[in-house]
Amino acid sequence: MPTTPNADLPLHLAGNNAPATEEVTAEPTDVIGVIPKELSGTYFRNGPNPRTGWSPHYFAGDGMVHAVALDGGRARWYRNRYVRTPLYAHPGQSRLALAFDQTTGQVDYRVTTANTHVVAHAGRLLALEEGGFPYEITPELETVGPFTFNGALHTPMTAHPKICPRTGELLFFGVRLRPPYLTYYRAAPTGELLRAQVVRVPRATMMHDFAITETSVVFMDLPVVFDPVAAAGGMPWRWDDGHGARFGVMGREGGDVRWFDVEPCYVWHTMNAFEADGVLTVTGTRVPTLWREGSDDIGGGLPRLHQWRLNLGTGTVAEQPLDDAAVEYPRVADTEIGQRHRFGYITSFSLDAEPEHSTIYKYDLTDDASRQMHRLPTGHTCGEAVFVPRHDTARDDDGYLMTFTHDRANGTSYLAILDATDLTARPVAQIHLPVRVPAGFHGNWLPSR
Repeated sequence: MPTTPNADLPLHLAGNNAPATEEVTAEPTDVIGVIPKELSGTYFRNGPNPRTGWSPHYFAGDGMVHAVALDGGRARWYRNRYVRTPLYAHPGQSRLALAFDQTTGQVDYRVTTANTHVVAHAGRLLALEEGGFPYEITPELETVGPFTFNGALHTPMTAHPKICPRTGELLFFGVRLRPPYLTYYRAAPTGELLRAQVVRVPRATMMHDFAITETSVVFMDLPVVFDPVAAAGGMPWRWDDGHGARFGVMGREGGDVRWFDVEPCYVWHTMNAFEADGVLTVTGTRVPTLWREGSDDIGGGLPRLHQWRLNLGTGTVAEQPLDDAAVEYPRVADTEIGQRHRFGYITSFSLDAEPEHSTIYKYDLTDDASRQMHRLPTGHTCGEAVFVPRHDTARDDDGYLMTFTHDRANGTSYLAILDATDLTARPVAQIHLPVRVPAGFHGNWLPSR
């Protein structure tokens, strides 16, 4: 029987944060409930999995993608595979030493962990991490190699690009540690890069996510800044009270950026954004401070769901917390990205290596952020919950939520499928796996038709 790893290890390697030790292919045979027959496709989820069993920080582990393929009411297979990057090929070696050419001063962005997200666009499946190029993988998780939009990408790519549900365009940005620090990109539905524009910011900040609306993109210039002195110790980011916090609004076609000052904070992830009646509304997860006293400082508060309302006429900002629950990994239906949406989904968040359990929340943003909850059993924990529509024209809760769930007592995991219309109901299906799926970051559902 598989067991949960030693909890005396550092937080990012303890409990279900510990890496998987093998690449596995298996056919799941133990299913509780019924897998909906309309679910034909594959659920992918990425996360850090240090090949050596050790990494200095949660963000530094080699990318490993876990996937379950569904078809006709059954689970066809489960697989987990490393993304084959130069860091995978040189286990334990310094990322800086592999990527930085001291003779030319150039950085090789092929050197990446590729450990944060999996996004499908223009017929390609991309494993992403904000410090390097995307890596293309196949639906069977074999690595194709770095993808640079036919050589047009010259910076890293964010792990959180947005696909416009109306145009099919891929909108994203890249952050470098030296000027120019920030570049905005827009790619056609067919994959060609249509625009690359430098956005002038005073220094490199840890810009992890952003947001889009039907007409605009929203950048977040926040007080977690690059520090070359701290970088020598392995963690290049720190809080800077002198930097301030602001959101920048720019047209999706490019052009000038209009900046709006907000209360100092850090935002890991946005749930969504939209414009209506002259106000641009951004919803996301907010922490008051992050790493003020260094990378070991986790006392800045847990993330909470928050909303910012940017008045495009007056230039003022109104912001408010939406709930006091500690949460992370917000998602909406892909059809609602950049649109005025009703429902959003998010998972409880804890800094404990072994939380008592996880809770998945469904928020109604048209009803004062009222919520439904699905509380997992004691000893069961999960991460991001991905919305999968029941059919092509489904509304933004007419479908399912999928997430890998860890059963601490058994030391194994299962893919949970929940009915998004009623989170209080029992899971529609639990697809039990013969292995443990470590905690990870982000993923997506890729339909097969």
